[in-house]
Amino acid sequence: MGADPELAYDARGVTRVYGEGRAAVHALRGVDLEIPKGEMAVLLGPSGSGKSTLLNILGGLDRPSKGEVYFEGAPLHEMSDRELTRYRRDHVGFVFQFYNLMPSLTAEENVELVTEIARDPLDPGEALGLVGLSERRGHFISQLSGGEQQRVAIARAVAKRPDVLFCDEPTGALDSTTGRAVLRVLRDVNARLGTTVLIVTHAAATAAMADLVLHFHDGRIAERTRNAEKADPEEIAW
Repeated sequence: MGADPELAYDARGVTRVYGEGRAAVHALRGVDLEIPKGEMAVLLGPSGSGKSTLLNILGGLDRPSKGEVYFEGAPLHEMSDRELTRYRRDHVGFVFQFYNLMPSLTAEENVELVTEIARDPLDPGEALGLVGLSERRGHFISQLSGGEQQRVAIARAVAKRPDVLFCDEPTGALDSTTGRAVLRVLRDVNARLGTTVLIVTHAAATAAMADLVLHFHDGRIAERTRNAEKADPEEIAW
């Protein structure tokens, strides 16, 4: 049976084992999933449950030990290192808990780092406008708050127009007000650009704003749920 090109991701029997013998760590234990294009999916679960490992495999940063992973019908599990690099460059944006910005550059210059190598980038100013930072484009990173720095990181990720945006604990270091502002930005990127958004988090309340929620436990997806109506980020408890 072939993979469905209308799905952003189609994973079948994905396992990931680190190490060998008694020291082996089974991070994923046979994961199956389907994520349609343009949806927002939240991956929930405690630390060590496998959600970040799966994110790394879907994002082309890691490979499964066994199983198949398809992106829009293309087999990621069969790609060479060079092909995976091209996949990450052309199709994927990453946002992490720690922003990995260049402190000696302005907000706009940080975004320009990506647009200079992207195929069809947004204008850096447009990307910063999308996250509500047009008036801060000339500020250095040290002059921005934590929430503003995270929004610069999101602008940098979306500036290359990725098909998928991966967010690993994007609000983990933020307070409730700032965290909700970042979630609003992720919602807007999903809605305005049609970007598939995957959010890894241990904050269960975030699930209310997703189309699809995947609950992880011990390397497996223990439960899948869909929201008939998606909550506004302002409604999310912290």
